[in-house]
Amino acid sequence: MIFTRKALKLLNHRLKCSGARLINRRYLQSATNGVVPAVEVSFSNGRNMTISSGKLARFANGTAVCQMGDTAVMVTAVAKAKATPGQNFMPLVVDYRLKNAASGRIPMNFMRRELGPSEKEILSARLIDRSLRPLFAKDYRNETQLVCNMLAMDAVHSPDVLAINAASMALSLSDIPWNGPIGAVRVGLNDGEVLINPTRRELQSSQLDLVVSATKQNLVVMLEGKGNVVLMQDLLKAIKQGTREAQFIIHEIERLQKAYGRHKREVDALPEANSELVQAVKSMCEMRLREIFQDAQHDKISRDTAVNEVRSNVIDKVWSSYPDTDPAAIGEEFNKACRDIFRELIFESNRRCDGRDYDSLRNISCQVDMYKPLHGSALFQRGQTQVFCTVSLDSPESAMKLDTLAALDSGGLKAKNFMLHYEFPPYATGEVGRIGPLGRRELGHGALAERSLLPTLPHDYPFTVRLTSEVLESNGSSSMASVCGGSLALMDAGVPVTAPAAGVAIGLVTKYENNDTKHLQDYRILTDILGIEDYMGDMDMKVAGTRKGFTAIQADLKIPGIPLKVVMESLQKATDAKSKILDIMGESIKEPRKYRKDCWPVSERLAVEPHQRAQLIGPSGLHMKRIYLETGTTLTAADDSTFTVFAPSQAALDEAKELIDGYMHKERVPDLEFGGIYTAKITELRDTGVMVTLYPSMPPALLHNSQLDQRKIAHPSALGLEVDQEIQVKYFGRDPVSGFMRLSRKVLQGPAVGIPRSLNKAAASENSS
Repeated sequence: MIFTRKALKLLNHRLKCSGARLINRRYLQSATNGVVPAVEVSFSNGRNMTISSGKLARFANGTAVCQMGDTAVMVTAVAKAKATPGQNFMPLVVDYRLKNAASGRIPMNFMRRELGPSEKEILSARLIDRSLRPLFAKDYRNETQLVCNMLAMDAVHSPDVLAINAASMALSLSDIPWNGPIGAVRVGLNDGEVLINPTRRELQSSQLDLVVSATKQNLVVMLEGKGNVVLMQDLLKAIKQGTREAQFIIHEIERLQKAYGRHKREVDALPEANSELVQAVKSMCEMRLREIFQDAQHDKISRDTAVNEVRSNVIDKVWSSYPDTDPAAIGEEFNKACRDIFRELIFESNRRCDGRDYDSLRNISCQVDMYKPLHGSALFQRGQTQVFCTVSLDSPESAMKLDTLAALDSGGLKAKNFMLHYEFPPYATGEVGRIGPLGRRELGHGALAERSLLPTLPHDYPFTVRLTSEVLESNGSSSMASVCGGSLALMDAGVPVTAPAAGVAIGLVTKYENNDTKHLQDYRILTDILGIEDYMGDMDMKVAGTRKGFTAIQADLKIPGIPLKVVMESLQKATDAKSKILDIMGESIKEPRKYRKDCWPVSERLAVEPHQRAQLIGPSGLHMKRIYLETGTTLTAADDSTFTVFAPSQAALDEAKELIDGYMHKERVPDLEFGGIYTAKITELRDTGVMVTLYPSMPPALLHNSQLDQRKIAHPSALGLEVDQEIQVKYFGRDPVSGFMRLSRKVLQGPAVGIPRSLNKAAASENSS
């Protein structure tokens, strides 16, 4: 819609009269003169980030473009005007797609266009979602979609952090109710120096790759990172610095929001229940729920069953007294009362529902070497969370090849030789469900566990490692159980990890008023949380690492930010718990297994002279195919003179060596003297020359037309040469590149310079004797 200058002034006047400043003089100038509202954020290291709005995609409720270097990301925010009736959650959808066109490339699939979202795109979308969701109002139920569109990508800056800041800007300028803005920065660490928004090259040498999302007053909203065994003090310094740098982004977005931001629409308040009904629900369930939540004998199933029985009983009785009330509304009031009672008991009794104090771990048991055919296996049990991990070792050719964009994002890495695949079947929670394509949750949990274990693996390991983690039972923190079980399985498989790794989940329960989480009235930090504590609590911080330092961290919040003090205390409790878990894991296996298992694969390097390569490979690779089909052993050319031999077992390698020796074994090769004159036997006439042999077992070598005669000839028949005819040639060694013999007959057409030697007759006399 296009307004005239007069209409804009009139609309601005009416909005001012109603207390809302939607359009001011600067917005009027931008609308009529084409000026794009933009700010430039300057960080402490001198790098700049530009955020603009008002030029692209103006039909959306809010649009922003964030640019750093030559990487630019546009994010649009659109929300429906009304919430869907009966909606009891906030339906936020984030679509993040890396486009080949943004980096000047063409997709290399059959359709030559972008297909479904990749693993990196899904993880980046979850990163944005977790940064924004805590700041939406609790009563907001309108369907909201954020679309992140890559406008341009260079090989220097990553677009995911830019997308978070662009999303913050788009929501702040829109009329969508959101309690932002937030700011996000990527933090690196090199030789103890903190790097803010490092380039891809800097990240390759960085010990830390951490994304920090924060809001006003230095409140942390989201943490996501990986590190190469980062010390506690270095991680704390990086989080503090990242939070401070995010304030520069927040300040500039607020400045644009005051100047150009649209008036926020009113949140449709949820219908308030009758106070008598609320009191009736609470009075009927409070004592029974308190008894359930204080009974440490309950496990996950029995506790859920008892709570569901109370829920059904309360809904039936209250509905009979208030027949005009929707049973769903009664159930919602019961859920609120249940949550309040659960949280109050944590503050009152200083105990949790399973009888533990705040810092205690659940009972842990470990077992390795479960089944003999497996290269490595482990069963890790923590409370009612049970994970079965297996390790498979294969050849380097089994590494996962990355596409162009994924390789660009991973710092030039073209293949992954370590993969962790996480599986969460429905029976893990006693439910009936469909087992189908990999879900976003499974992908995210697997990626977190993979990041946790990757720094402990050696860089020059000759095998590709696939670690599978199947959750058999789940009652909280199955991803961190996958880290513990995965580390045990790797050591059982003999993988030379630098140190064992473990992970733990830290929870948080808070008290605050008026949405002010900066000044918490009270809070409790919970170590090794249960599933119900995750659901009822305010934070789920997953921390993994070795005894020395951290390898991965992920913090998700349900409240709009927490102070740095709480983050520091949570990390300290995670460090203490991690050491206790490693002590228990050490009782099963302390270091990588030294003695070999019969099922372990074997890898060796085989030296082959350049002129023998064809002999080993065979016609059309026939020899290599036969070796693979008969023994399962693969041969891969490492360079011109070396092959890598991979066998699934030592027995298979021994069998393959016998076949290789059979292909490579020939009669004794005479030592040819450089400059020596030998009698050669013609085996074939060709247009380019004749094929000759100097001894019976020799592969035919080409004597070119140019070396047959001092005269120029076009075909050997011009000299009357025939097959099986013997001629004298002079030997000049082998070609250093191809390994072929260099022979000449032309140089002998002159005065006699030596006596010809017949290796064919010598070999025949040896055989006869």
